[in-house]
Amino acid sequence: MKQMEVTIMGQSYLLGCPEGGEALLSRAVAQVDREMSAIRDAGRVKARERIAVLAALNLAYQLAEGPAPASMSSNRAAATAASSNGGDTVPSPELEALIRRLDEALGQDGQLL
Repeated sequence: MKQMEVTIMGQSYLLGCPEGGEALLSRAVAQVDREMSAIRDAGRVKARERIAVLAALNLAYQLAEGPAPASMSSNRAAATAASSNGGDTVPSPELEALIRRLDEALGQDGQLL
């Protein structure tokens, strides 16, 4: 497994990446960075861990909705809906992989879930 250094919200992380997966990981990192930066820039949440959790919920909601990307305004509504669904749904393998990657990236700060 290859390692890639990435930056999310100004913080560097060293992530494991399968050979040939660099472009996909770069796109995922860019999406997470955009989502976290949008939450931070909204000014209501300051703690990096809380921003990461909200971003993860927004991205997970997008995955659950399907392949069409949601707008940034619907993402914030998605976090509320995703956090209030009572945990009735089983996470998809893609969601589980995303959560694992976020946990690895934030390993020094603690686990997300």
